[in-house]
Amino acid sequence: MSVQKTSVLIVDDDPAMQEVLTILMDEWGFSSRIAGNGVEGAEIADSWQPDIVISDVVMPDCSGLELLRNLKKGNPTRPVILITAAASIDAAVEAMKEGAQDFLTKPLDYSKLRALLQEAERDLELREKATRLTSRLKKGSGFGEFVGLGRGMREVYELIENVAASDASAIITGESGTGKELAAKTIHQLSARCKGPFVAINSAAIPESLIESEVFGHEKGSFTGAIATRAGCFELANTGSLFLDEIAEMPLLLQPKLLRVLEDGKVRRLGGDRELSFNVRVLAATNRDPRAAIQDGRLREDLYYRLNVFTISLPSLRDRRDDIPLITQHFITEFNNKHHRGVEALRDEAMELLSLYSWPGNVRELRNVIERAVILSKSNWIEPSHLPPYIRDKDPASSTRVVLTKGMTMADAERELIIKTLEQSGNNKAEAARRLSVDVKTIRNKMKAYRIE
Repeated sequence: MSVQKTSVLIVDDDPAMQEVLTILMDEWGFSSRIAGNGVEGAEIADSWQPDIVISDVVMPDCSGLELLRNLKKGNPTRPVILITAAASIDAAVEAMKEGAQDFLTKPLDYSKLRALLQEAERDLELREKATRLTSRLKKGSGFGEFVGLGRGMREVYELIENVAASDASAIITGESGTGKELAAKTIHQLSARCKGPFVAINSAAIPESLIESEVFGHEKGSFTGAIATRAGCFELANTGSLFLDEIAEMPLLLQPKLLRVLEDGKVRRLGGDRELSFNVRVLAATNRDPRAAIQDGRLREDLYYRLNVFTISLPSLRDRRDDIPLITQHFITEFNNKHHRGVEALRDEAMELLSLYSWPGNVRELRNVIERAVILSKSNWIEPSHLPPYIRDKDPASSTRVVLTKGMTMADAERELIIKTLEQSGNNKAEAARRLSVDVKTIRNKMKAYRIE
């Protein structure tokens, strides 16, 4: 099976230059056609649709710059290389502003021309890959707002569908950044409760002194600062779904009260004297192994069994590396729209770095990396230089290494360890606590003591 050659249109009114370039194109493995002026070049480009155009600048009837403008109207991304014997800085600047790939002067540096053609070929290949990925995204490349077609994710999608068809509670497990709240939202949107509210509460993000009020609500004057009556999350989620994130970080003293509310289907606000009925489906999530959390005394076993009718385990990004190109293309589209950019794809070298990285922060971390890269890129492509230094580092271990310097105290070392762990967990305190085998309260206290923002 023959491989189709990259096509190059040569536009030049000098027969000698036409002959030289035609011979070189054949030697370098390109197919080519000749046009003697800009008008003819535009006609051939319209009918033949060449991959790359090489054009002289000074020609009768239609200059190379005019041809460039016409070509860009029909195909803005097609590489156009301009050549001229009458070089000037102003002409080169204007050519680049108009979208030329490069501007060469005669006599031509043929090694540089070949390098430019090879670079253009790589761009064409990248563009084709990006087009295929975008086409897959448009046709449907996941489930709900999830992106990914790997076996592990297809099993997750099937389980989400089954859970959504019922009214049962479920526990969603997975590392920080794998999309636990997204899974809960998808269940809600596919369920009979979709017209009701979806309320999410993060047990690790709320100070321990306030979480009981957030969960159950309070009456005006029930405690200092309670200047008005406030409905709790069960009331707010009535007829809909309640998502209890980081359930293993909920204070142990509060867990039996939560269990009683779930069993009775009634809640009493703090300072209140009457019970309020509610109709809520509860979905919970944790980035810990629930059974390990029970053994460690962080999660009550009876509460776990009350919630765990179904378990949905979300795989980490490092266990679904085949999905990284598709997810990346999805984020490029999202952030092009958000930041008014025109990035098409990642260079192969940049994509390889993403594929080699361990992604401790999972899809959330990848999302942040791609947003940063889209903002930094000033061209159509994301280069390795647009990625964070810790991903570009050839030694993956260095991104998680804590460096101890001479004279560093134990407190300094602990501070560095906490900062590094927070960085690697996407600033998720619950995940950082899990990795350091401490509770969230300890992390908060240490951050406050060490003035870590």
